Amino acid sequence: MSNSTHAAPRLYHVLWARIAAGVAVFLLALLLLVVFFPWDWLRGPLNRYVSEQSGRKFEITRKLDVKLGRTTRVFADGIEFANPDWARDPYLVKAESAEIEIKFWPLLRGRVELPLIKLQRPVFGLQIQPDGRRTWALGKDTADTGTVPVIDALVVDQGTLNYLAEAQGADIKTEFAIAGADPSSTAAPNQGATPLSYKARGTWKKEAFAAEGRTGNVLQLSDTKSQPFPIEIKASAGRTTLQAKGSIGNLAALDNLDANFDLKGQTLADLYKLLGVVLPDTRVYAVRGHLSKQGRVWNVSGIQGRLGQSDLAGQLVYDKSASVALLSGKLASKSLDFEDLGPLVGVPTDASGKTTKTVTKSASSSAPKQVQVAGKVLPTAELDFERLKTMNADVWFKAAEVKNAKGLPLERVDTHIKLNDGVLQLDPLDLGVAGGKLVGLIRIDAYAKPVKVQARLDARTLQLARLFPRIEATKGSLGRLNGRIDLAGNGNSISKVLGSSSGTMALLMGKGEISAVLMEFMGLDGGEIIQFFMAGDKNITLRCAAAAFDVKQGLMSSRAILLDTTDTVIHGNGQISLAEETLNLVLYPEPKDKSILSLRSPLRVTGTFARPAATPDKAALAKRGGFALLLGALNPLLALAATVETGPGKDADCEGVLAAASPVKPPEKPAAATTPVKK
Repeated sequence: MSNSTHAAPRLYHVLWARIAAGVAVFLLALLLLVVFFPWDWLRGPLNRYVSEQSGRKFEITRKLDVKLGRTTRVFADGIEFANPDWARDPYLVKAESAEIEIKFWPLLRGRVELPLIKLQRPVFGLQIQPDGRRTWALGKDTADTGTVPVIDALVVDQGTLNYLAEAQGADIKTEFAIAGADPSSTAAPNQGATPLSYKARGTWKKEAFAAEGRTGNVLQLSDTKSQPFPIEIKASAGRTTLQAKGSIGNLAALDNLDANFDLKGQTLADLYKLLGVVLPDTRVYAVRGHLSKQGRVWNVSGIQGRLGQSDLAGQLVYDKSASVALLSGKLASKSLDFEDLGPLVGVPTDASGKTTKTVTKSASSSAPKQVQVAGKVLPTAELDFERLKTMNADVWFKAAEVKNAKGLPLERVDTHIKLNDGVLQLDPLDLGVAGGKLVGLIRIDAYAKPVKVQARLDARTLQLARLFPRIEATKGSLGRLNGRIDLAGNGNSISKVLGSSSGTMALLMGKGEISAVLMEFMGLDGGEIIQFFMAGDKNITLRCAAAAFDVKQGLMSSRAILLDTTDTVIHGNGQISLAEETLNLVLYPEPKDKSILSLRSPLRVTGTFARPAATPDKAALAKRGGFALLLGALNPLLALAATVETGPGKDADCEGVLAAASPVKPPEKPAAATTPVKK
């Protein structure tokens, strides 16, 4: 009894020992089977399975080996994966050999995650159609982005990549090679941080494209957690060239980008076509700075460069995380050449940035350059307002000095550029003009048909002597002007907007001095002109000047025109056509002093903006001139009697006249014009 009691536990332990040994032997056999399993036997079934699931031919051409694990490694000696029948290139990828890491558990859920792919002498054929079909989607429905594999890293030695995207106007062939991979290469081996060199040729956005550079041998395609790899590039697309050097963490999304860049081109507006960023039309530019990207946010800092003859500095952020991209930041210029603003406001320029009057066509662009219509002064070149619908903007711009303004008294610029849902506003707009300022806002609605443009501007303390710097007779004049412009028009050029505008305009000038030569010419006071030409120009005290116009469909009709000096009161009326650029004004001088040789006839200002003409009213002048001839026939001395002016003119109340004439309140006097008017 005692022996049987002790034997039972021994049998129990022996049984479990045998079971454990059996399991160990089974696991060892399974391990040996896995290790030494002839995986190449499964090459045919695997080829057929992948071909059936993807709907295109897949083949491991020579040998297959597998290392199982949570991340399974597949070794293929010779691999060919065909493209869909609609693609141009026959293969998505074809390589001498491949090592592919596959995560096991995501694969059970139908998701292909590949931490690493190593390829020897690969040839890639990537193509994406406008309807979303892409060759690298592995399912039968190539438009389903859910079948696109997630590839973290790619290692290649030497090969080519063809990329075709009709919607992007892209057709690019890239050749690449690891240093020393090409036995026929005479280049010195480079085993540094950037051993992989590449050269690309083709088109991007239907512009000629070329690029070359170097990068690391491990290309991170989607895994942003890994160490960023170095990259160098020299590229050109159309009229734009780029050089950059830095690092990148995700090549597919250009994420974790950190690089210094040097960008050059004919106009910043070309970047809209190349990158989708709406920037103004400019002259030739060269800009450098630092570029970084996190997620869908691009940051351009330390901007330094030139646009034409103007310097530029600042920082910009381009955020594509929202449904509509937003460009924000600050830009500043110490010295802005006005000619560099020409394309922005519709003044045509040639490739070098010089003003042109003829139709030319750029060798790298199919669109003809904008030209100025013959005989027109207001810019007629059409502006591309459609681009305002593609993004939003919030940018501050300041130019401390404006040079080369071509007769315009513009001295500085300070404005806040806001673009939201196709509506562009310069608000506040603060322009330094003629020693004073022009403040207010400009609003452009790109969704209106035709485009609607509004301007509400206050002119404050503009100096008369600096307002028309090219008119010699005004240089000795003193005085400050204040005014208000409230206009709204339609069109895609400055000429069309002003030619269709409606609203009001008003002008007021307080006490000052005005060139006597200019005044005596306007008063046709021959005796005074002779005196001043012989004895020099002496200024005439100006008590005030005022003008107010109603504007309807581009036609300015005077409500009041008044200029009062110690010598003369001038009243006027008439019209100015902004559409036709014609003048039809009559000025009535009433001298206050007795003057010899004054015919005191009305002065007609006619002609066009390009060729204005000021002539005495012939009918009125003929009556006085005929009387002078009659008296002269009797006695030459009596002829002077007809030209003696008794001076009935009286002092005028300029502010009162303007207040009564203008439908808007008179602009503020210079002394009160110290702070911007809030609208």
